[in-house]
Amino acid sequence: MIYIFPLDSLFIVRGPNPPASRPKLLRSAAAALYGCAIKAFTPRAMPRRTAAAGERFARRTAPPEVECDFRAAHSPASACGSMAAERAALFAGFRALGRYSSHVPHVLRYHGRHREFYVATAVGRSVHTYNVKKLGIVAVSNALLQDITCLAADRMLIFASYGNVFHAIARNKEVVHTYEGHKARIHLLQPFGDHIISVDVANVLIVWDIQSEEEYLQVVFDKATFAVSAILHPSTYLNKILLGSEQGGLQLWNIRSNKLLYSFPGWGLGVTTLAQAPAVDVIAVGLVSGHIIIHNIKFDETLMKFQQDWGPITAISFRTDGHPVMAAGSPVGHIALWDLEEKKLMSQMRNAHSTAVAGMSFVPGEPLLITNGADNAIRVWIFDGPGGTGRVLRSRMGHSAPPTKIRYHGQNGEQILSAGQDGTLQSFSTVHERFNKSLGRGSINKKKSKKKGLQHDTMALPPITAFASEVAHQNDWDGIIACHQGYITCTTWNYQKTSMGAHKLRPEEFSKNKPIDIYATAVDITTCGNFAVIGMSTGQVDVYNMQSGIHRGRYGREKAHEGSIRGVAVDGLNQLTITAGSDGLIKFWKFKAKDLVHSTDLSSSPSGILLHRDSGILGIAFDDFSISVLDIETWKIVRKFSGHHGRINDMTFSPDGRWLITSSMDCTIKTWDLPSGCLIDCFLLDSAAVSLTMSPTGDFLASAHVDDLGIYLWSNRSIYSLVSLRPLPADYEPSVITLPGTCPLQDVDVAEGEDKCDEMIEYDSPEQLGEQLVTLSLLPESRWKNLLSLDVIKKKNKPREPPKVPTSAPFFIPTVPGLIPRYAAPEQDNDTQSKVVNIGVLAQKSDFYVHLEEALSTNEYTAPLNLLKDLGPSNIEIELRSLAPEGGGSLEVMLSFLRMIGMMLNKKYNFEIAQAYLALFLKLHLKIISSEPSLLEEISVLSKQLEETWIHLRSLFNQSLCVLTYMKSALL
Repeated sequence: MIYIFPLDSLFIVRGPNPPASRPKLLRSAAAALYGCAIKAFTPRAMPRRTAAAGERFARRTAPPEVECDFRAAHSPASACGSMAAERAALFAGFRALGRYSSHVPHVLRYHGRHREFYVATAVGRSVHTYNVKKLGIVAVSNALLQDITCLAADRMLIFASYGNVFHAIARNKEVVHTYEGHKARIHLLQPFGDHIISVDVANVLIVWDIQSEEEYLQVVFDKATFAVSAILHPSTYLNKILLGSEQGGLQLWNIRSNKLLYSFPGWGLGVTTLAQAPAVDVIAVGLVSGHIIIHNIKFDETLMKFQQDWGPITAISFRTDGHPVMAAGSPVGHIALWDLEEKKLMSQMRNAHSTAVAGMSFVPGEPLLITNGADNAIRVWIFDGPGGTGRVLRSRMGHSAPPTKIRYHGQNGEQILSAGQDGTLQSFSTVHERFNKSLGRGSINKKKSKKKGLQHDTMALPPITAFASEVAHQNDWDGIIACHQGYITCTTWNYQKTSMGAHKLRPEEFSKNKPIDIYATAVDITTCGNFAVIGMSTGQVDVYNMQSGIHRGRYGREKAHEGSIRGVAVDGLNQLTITAGSDGLIKFWKFKAKDLVHSTDLSSSPSGILLHRDSGILGIAFDDFSISVLDIETWKIVRKFSGHHGRINDMTFSPDGRWLITSSMDCTIKTWDLPSGCLIDCFLLDSAAVSLTMSPTGDFLASAHVDDLGIYLWSNRSIYSLVSLRPLPADYEPSVITLPGTCPLQDVDVAEGEDKCDEMIEYDSPEQLGEQLVTLSLLPESRWKNLLSLDVIKKKNKPREPPKVPTSAPFFIPTVPGLIPRYAAPEQDNDTQSKVVNIGVLAQKSDFYVHLEEALSTNEYTAPLNLLKDLGPSNIEIELRSLAPEGGGSLEVMLSFLRMIGMMLNKKYNFEIAQAYLALFLKLHLKIISSEPSLLEEISVLSKQLEETWIHLRSLFNQSLCVLTYMKSALL
């Protein structure tokens, strides 16, 4: 329905149309009312907010100093009490992006039924399973209570440990067994047939029965003489395990008999890893000194000895596809390949990982090597080239250091650009991992960087602190501009080429020398993608052309601000450039002429700004942890927010500009409603969010956190469920919410557990809210709009001739007797049937006619009105024709019909159909009405009612249009 009701000197239209279309709706409704054709809209269920619509409207247009009064007057504490702390959040955890590996070595499994290899990695509290063929994720386990520190697997189960507990995970998903009994942290796991062996840092070895979860055997070692550091089940050695120690010795144990079979003296250096060679009885021993010992445990004989200069051996694996090659990992990320026949180093794979190589496994029977490391990367290497060196076949990699800035790229909401402390710029897809891109690492000279490698690259640029991107012209030239930590030069990046761009932008006066204390602090790129605006720590703001890299001007004579630039922004039409400085000023400049237009003095020094280009709203974060919202057209502060207790890290607007979402070092993420000026959502996290970005489609909020490698997506629950957007009380204390995992979370149905509040109850709209309101009916236009044009419609739809029934031919076609055979012509049927309908049929009284007769005495017209509303246009015409005496009716019934119309006008509901019915009645019975005094008297009464109602409506429409025109021009 459309409700029109006065509120002092204005009125509000309540309907499902968005705010932007309501002025148009008012004008169309006014014209339609005048012509008796009003379109009706009806929401099926709406929150109980209609009664407070006028108050909210006034609150939207109130100045900032009035907000506290509205917030106190409409605090939900008075309505729901303590239920505010238990309310459903506006954002729900959805999934994590960009997390693939950790420092825990991976495990390789073979699925016999699928005939495929799978690799499992520990990521936080979950286990990720990837297929080796495409390195696509196939399963994510349920989250454990803490981060996983050790991983192992057999043919059926995956074993994951944290602290002194470890679990067995079945089907790569669910925990089926839990093993508790250790007193210290578990650091080694070894599957052993129907048993699993675990070793903790206190040197206690326990053998568990997998199915019964009971201890089969417990062995305690003396940490001073034999501290277990590695464990291996030698191939073909039944019931036996081999243990390596930090002291360098080895021990071979029979688990079934609990006997020490043999002790190997070792090599006087700690053992870091043990690996089974393809040959029986032969193992590889990795030592902390970088030595690799190929030893025969049957005869206690050393066969070969190799040495790496990169530190302790972290992982060892052997090729089994016919090439006698052994691969060994190192703490610096290099991999050495050793030829076992010639007993020499075959090749090196330098910088395979930027951190230590945690796990390494050759795929049995294939020239594929799988590696993972703490740099958040999994790589599959193939050995198909000359020289025996592998190349990357497939990889999954994220940031090796926590992200510093994230922003959505483009308008489809499917790509997130992320800059990390590792110096890389990457793009993560919210749709599928195969669309992820890495734009690489910033470098002063790419050629020299490739020669020196990652570990000794002096040409590498510092991490990116801020960047801006645009999709316009990204196919033609670079579309990303970035500034680096403590570095004066800004770099351009090309999203299509997934690499650093062609230009390095810096002021001309610093083109030869490199100042130490001067650096770029803020960047922005225009909507067209042609220009980049760069702010410096000295207060300078320069403009560069993105296509050519040429300097196009500077704001101010020498400096735009006296202090450091804290933020720059360009509006959507390239008319204004906005700069914020540490001197506490916001300045507005003409983009092309570089002239100062206006300067606004702020109460505190700003720490950052963010512009919503569509609405012209500027968000300003201050050093005193407060937030202000400024209108760039009126240059006035329109909203002020306070409530954070730490430095504000980042801000983001919702796509429609209604919400401002902020993150702070107090570990909270808060959502502010700009029209009402209230805090509507707040949730607390374990770690502070350093960067926020809202999807252009409004479906997801993305966040990056302190000391966390992932990007976390939060779904906007207001899109798919009923969410109360009530203001939160001043003493609201949010509960701690855990970060989402890699697997998308199923949103919990909150209909059962959610406390019902007054605002959350579905509202059933009555037929009439008040006597002063004009309410339209729920009927579609086809029921009443064309009542006056039925004769025209019937004339257009009338067939030219009646349909003819085809004559059925006889089985034997008759012929005329004679010499020449001729067919007999069909006989003409001269019987004609009259098309005139018996008047006696029309003389019967309809239900509508009977109810109108009864209403003459009872004065109750609800029943005949409901009957008439259920009829179609043709039936309505027939019913109104039958009211006249010539159609079988009477003057009393015609008078009753006019009184029914008068009742509808008095009560001011079903307003449009009352006028439509009256117009049709006058068209059909104008001659009879003009000759009957009783009908003329009733018609004059109706005419006065219509005139009074329309004058009242017209004044309300005019007032509303004036208010809307003023609001639109003044931009309040």
